[in-house]
Amino acid sequence: MKAEIITIGTELLLGHVVNTNATFLSRELASLGIEVYHQITVGDNADRLKEAIELAESRVDLIILSGGLGPTEDDLTKQTVAEHLGIDLVLHEETENKIISYHKNADFEMPPNNQLQALILAGSTPLANDTGLAVGMMLSKHDRHYVLLPGPPDEIKPMVKNYLRNELVKYLLEEQVLVSRVLRYFGLTEAQLARKIEPVIKKQTNPTAAIYAGDSEITVRITAKAKTETEGNQAIDVVEEEIQSYLSDYFFGYGEKRLADVVKDLLIDRGLTITAAESLTGGAFLSELTGDTSASAILEGGIITYSNEKKNKILKVRKQTIEKFGVVSGECAIEMAEKAQQLFDADIGVGLTGVAGPSSLEKQIPGTVYIGIAFKGKQSFAKHYQFAYKRNRNRRLSVMHALELVRRTLEELPIEKTLFFDKDS
Repeated sequence: MKAEIITIGTELLLGHVVNTNATFLSRELASLGIEVYHQITVGDNADRLKEAIELAESRVDLIILSGGLGPTEDDLTKQTVAEHLGIDLVLHEETENKIISYHKNADFEMPPNNQLQALILAGSTPLANDTGLAVGMMLSKHDRHYVLLPGPPDEIKPMVKNYLRNELVKYLLEEQVLVSRVLRYFGLTEAQLARKIEPVIKKQTNPTAAIYAGDSEITVRITAKAKTETEGNQAIDVVEEEIQSYLSDYFFGYGEKRLADVVKDLLIDRGLTITAAESLTGGAFLSELTGDTSASAILEGGIITYSNEKKNKILKVRKQTIEKFGVVSGECAIEMAEKAQQLFDADIGVGLTGVAGPSSLEKQIPGTVYIGIAFKGKQSFAKHYQFAYKRNRNRRLSVMHALELVRRTLEELPIEKTLFFDKDS
């Protein structure tokens, strides 16, 4: 099956919004073995959209349209498709009830045009919108498949993953099943990962492996078509084993769990608590661990200390450590971790210090970071990192590498190039 993606929105053409939907859709389709032959973006104009649909019909079997399903005057996608195909728009009652309930619960007066979001193409299969109001849909007509999806990324992603994939599988696989497994990695770039598993990618047919780069974390989705789920998982096992032979050092888990989730689970399973003293990250590390109600089981508190004075007076980092080694040092990171651990009586203390940027500090260039780990019953250590010059990127990488250090410490995995501090020297 050949596919074309049409993204709709004048804001995309003007560059006001980055077109992440096309990238997301291409990857999802590739994981199903559907080849995307073309991508096109059109503005909020019915005539130009109709031209794009007609062109797509001349060259592909599957046409996916993203955007233009909202209630405003420039949301013209479903009306244009309905007119082009000569079919009616009908009310989807479940979506209408959802829209009415939303406005009642929010104590908003519902504008009459909001009902437009509940209209679907007659004969189409509705695709539920878990995070928004505009219903999606899939219609098969004249040996072609038309898919209409909302534009907001936080709406399109769950719609595709939870509903569209299943509908596409029905048409693609007949009596087969589609089995997927997601592997998660940290510690290398997308390009590095792709290069390492290039031998697997080059020879793939079924199963297939698709790479998805996120915010510092990278996922690899392995997808197999098979007669049974068991057969599919067996095929995936073979590919996973080969991928892991290249990437096992960077692997941290399966499925949708982020690195922070894995660390939280490890702490909870082992009945351990954690704390942190943060400088350049300003609380971002502990924020990663407090995203749900499980936070109280692993954390009683933490501390943010930017100035040398507060590091000494409140955190109790020794003046001689700061004067001799500087705050941007492995020695200071270790002592920050240890003092936080003592202050909050935690099993694990983490110290983060460095130069986020854009200016230098203590003659250290931006991106210079030290992370200290203090674990009860074990020798404290630090690790040095050298990132780049982008402040927020450096802060984010510091948080992620701190999480990875905690994970590797808990799982007793090797950590290279660690630094130790003899306080008596």
